[in-house]
Amino acid sequence: MASFAQKPHNLASLSASEIAAKIAAGETNSESVVTDCLSRIADHNGTLGAWIHVDAEKALAQARASDAADTAGPLQGVPVGIKDVLDTYDMPTEYGSEIYAGHQPAEDSACVTALRQAGAVILGKTTTTQFASPLPVGVRNPHDIDRTPGVSSSGSAAAVADFMVPLANGTQTGGSVILPAAFCGVVGYKASLDGLDRTGIVGLKNSLDTLGYFARSVEDIALVYGAVTGNSVPADDTKPRIGLCRTPIWDEAEDCTQTAVENAAATLSAAGYDVSDIDLPPQFDTIESPFRVISNYEGKHALANEFRDHMDKMNPWMQETGMSSWAEDEYREALAAADNARAALTNLYADYPVLLTPSTAGEAPADLVSVTMSSFNRMWTLMHGPTMTLPVATGPNGMPVGVQIAARVGDDASLIARARGIFGILSET
Repeated sequence: MASFAQKPHNLASLSASEIAAKIAAGETNSESVVTDCLSRIADHNGTLGAWIHVDAEKALAQARASDAADTAGPLQGVPVGIKDVLDTYDMPTEYGSEIYAGHQPAEDSACVTALRQAGAVILGKTTTTQFASPLPVGVRNPHDIDRTPGVSSSGSAAAVADFMVPLANGTQTGGSVILPAAFCGVVGYKASLDGLDRTGIVGLKNSLDTLGYFARSVEDIALVYGAVTGNSVPADDTKPRIGLCRTPIWDEAEDCTQTAVENAAATLSAAGYDVSDIDLPPQFDTIESPFRVISNYEGKHALANEFRDHMDKMNPWMQETGMSSWAEDEYREALAAADNARAALTNLYADYPVLLTPSTAGEAPADLVSVTMSSFNRMWTLMHGPTMTLPVATGPNGMPVGVQIAARVGDDASLIARARGIFGILSET
């Protein structure tokens, strides 16, 4: 097993929170941090393929401007990676597709603007799959370069796991934040559907596509969430009731995942949390069907021009989406089924503000070409609430295994606050 994820002995090893604090205290500067991150990228990206575009001189110029600025934002000088489905006015954005080779947007997506306004240094664009579809493009997992880091935010997850950058953003349609974060052993946060500003995202599936972040600590997720939304994450030392949610597809989870979830439940119970087994409402028994209809219908319409003009340049998964033929009434029925499931889940959250559930079926597969199973993620994406994966265990091959926590729509700040305590306890075991 060839691992690249050993912690470096320089500033690239620091978390975003540590970098922000040291820069604010005058103990280091952004140029030094960015220099060390660029060095790490130069050494490892040729193998891992986590970045599709990095302009070292431009990144260093941003860092120097940050160091010379009279005002400082909460992410002042902190380097961040941007998934290459999100527009950047000063860097190419190709959406993982040859159709947009060399494409230069005129302006940023709103989420990129928010990072710049918070003082972040945009280090570069992380590798994604074609239009964020689930077919891999050769990015490698830093913990074992013969294994996948997941898709489609694979570049962001791998970059953070390998200490190339302390923070990176991603998007999730099915499982493309939670699954890569779990496979790469980092913290992954998927926002509520509109918990982070989705304005300016090309080809948006309005009912599914959700923004998120990768970091190496919950504290860093709290930092970036507060920085880009203006909503501070409160201190919360309470212990909410937790529902242990095995989901209807529990049998699809490998032994390492089942053990990780059950051990997490037992550890939290021993620490004073009220943890109870719960069953999802019956609407979830068939939740895969409406997800599939909504994903294909909205995907086909969001990229209608690309399908019309460039079907031959689409990968097989995208071609299947483009040739799908769901009728509008079937789409409306699927939306209604999803709404019914959300309403039933809201009732469950009234008793259990946090649900504990698998992040993935198991370890990252020893495969760089196959679609990885995101069935433990798709239902939560469709439910529109925030989720977070926490790296708490390893599997039989020494690869990371995570557990996922979920909360009701809009409870992003509360989930992040509670995750501090939960991860603090689970990471001690």
